[in-house]
Amino acid sequence: MDAFSSTFLSTLSQHPKSLLSSNSPNTATSSPSLKVYSVRIEERPQKTTTTTSTKPAQLPQEKPNPSPYTPPKATPKRQLPIKPKQVEPSFPAVIFNAFDDFINTFIDPPLRPSVDPKHVLSNNFAPVDELPPTECEVVQGSLPTCLDGAYIRNGPNPQYLPRGPYHLFDGDGMLHSIKISQGKATFCSRYVQTYKYIVEREAGFQVIPNVFSGFNGLTASAARGAITAARAISGQFNPTNGIGLANTSLALFGGKLFALGESDLPYAVKLAPDGDIITLGRHDFDGKLFMSMTAHPKIDPETGEAFAFRYGPMPPFLSYFKIDQNGTKSPDVPIFSMTRPSFLHDFAITKKYAIFADIQIGMNPIDFITGGSPVSSDSGKVPRLGVIPRYAKDESEMKWFDVPGFNIVHAINAWDEDGGDTIVMVAPNILSVEHTLERMDMIHASVEKVKIDLKTGMVSRHPVSTRNLDFGVINPAYVGKKNRYVYAAIGDPMPKVAGIAKLDVSVAESDRRDCIVACRLFGEGCFGGEPFFVAKDPNNLEADEDDGYVVSYVHNENTGESRFLVMDAKSPNLDIVAAVKLPCRVPYGFHGLFVRDSDLRKL
Repeated sequence: MDAFSSTFLSTLSQHPKSLLSSNSPNTATSSPSLKVYSVRIEERPQKTTTTTSTKPAQLPQEKPNPSPYTPPKATPKRQLPIKPKQVEPSFPAVIFNAFDDFINTFIDPPLRPSVDPKHVLSNNFAPVDELPPTECEVVQGSLPTCLDGAYIRNGPNPQYLPRGPYHLFDGDGMLHSIKISQGKATFCSRYVQTYKYIVEREAGFQVIPNVFSGFNGLTASAARGAITAARAISGQFNPTNGIGLANTSLALFGGKLFALGESDLPYAVKLAPDGDIITLGRHDFDGKLFMSMTAHPKIDPETGEAFAFRYGPMPPFLSYFKIDQNGTKSPDVPIFSMTRPSFLHDFAITKKYAIFADIQIGMNPIDFITGGSPVSSDSGKVPRLGVIPRYAKDESEMKWFDVPGFNIVHAINAWDEDGGDTIVMVAPNILSVEHTLERMDMIHASVEKVKIDLKTGMVSRHPVSTRNLDFGVINPAYVGKKNRYVYAAIGDPMPKVAGIAKLDVSVAESDRRDCIVACRLFGEGCFGGEPFFVAKDPNNLEADEDDGYVVSYVHNENTGESRFLVMDAKSPNLDIVAAVKLPCRVPYGFHGLFVRDSDLRKL
């Protein structure tokens, strides 16, 4: 979630008990303590952990990237990256850094816990160094052959210790990949080499401000905005190359694998044969993608098309488009019927429609003027759902439906019923939306099923579970069509994930009882992240929807150990099929993706 508030800079840039049976000592009787594992306090490029290995195979030559910015060549396996030449900061840089320190100390210090780095980056939220491809030990069970490929998860990992306010969404994107082949696993952690990351690595200090936390109130915004403009004018960075973090998710479409963040263009990445992660560059689809796109495109598994959107603080506040299976982007469909900027992080598609949620989170100028965040909740706003034909050329057929009290950040799935006259959507409803950005630990999300009668305009909804669930995923083969099973993260509280729940959303259609049919808790002091479903045989059209595995990274805060877990999706307790001990700590993050070996070879 790069940040809704970051889009103003993007706009500027376009003008010119254990870890599941771990033998750790019992720490239940000891009081919890604050742990900060590692943060880089030196303002110099980081060092990368290395291990000895044989000389790697030669990597294939990549085609030039259409973006004006292409990062340096990928680092070979288990070798230190080429360090940028150490230079003394220029006089303007010294002056601007001094002004930054003054603002962070006297004008806008990080007083609130939600933007205090000491709080936000504590325990397993602390950043880690890059790790080159490293073999892992399978400590329980064995890895199924259908997992040959790679599970990659994205998340924030700040390159430097923040000098001022820092929000969880502000960190540089880092990809944590586990590549599996013939029962063996190789783990790798690499930064997405965005333009921002490269500029700051070469400078040795933060250049571009934390846009989600750094622009609270007129005074702080004016001060940091002036310094940012001065840095750009003095040549410290070029905003036309993008200021995004690529820290939110990954998606595979149009023959490419992308690291995504909604405040910038996507970054194409690939995995080398040895498991190393390579950033290919910023991608604009032959100049057709303007400014940014959602971090949650929806890929139709039958057509290979990707449906996506862009939102921002200036009209049109929402633009919808698609990218075909060959990677060709369609013209934008501007949605002018969205009359005010809203936080549109996710959406849903069916075979006939695209559905957008206009929720109570958006830009609030009153809060901003009084010193608050430019993005906040508006209790007087009535949430609504917008429905537009999937292949619309304009917004003439866009319809909006009021749905009071329905605030979603993520959508799980949607499908058509009654010959296309009814839309059904399943999504977690944020019941305490006012805490979404400031107090994530106070958020409770209840998964609901919503039905929209397109003929009558009637909207009905009911919860399918009262448990605190988010980051819900399905079998990817069922995107846009009726599905039965959902795998969701259990908040304890969010953003920490205590376990995974399997829901049968068809149960609630008849008796409306809680539809959790399977559950696995990770144990005391153990927390994971978003689950991901991997089918055993995606080409078997007769296979059951839940015939596969659920995978996730899990961290044991008692021992400091991280593992990759593989769970049987059909079993009533989501039984562990395999556990891989990872060679380093994996911080809590956002969204992930499994890419099969056959697809990795095509990148």
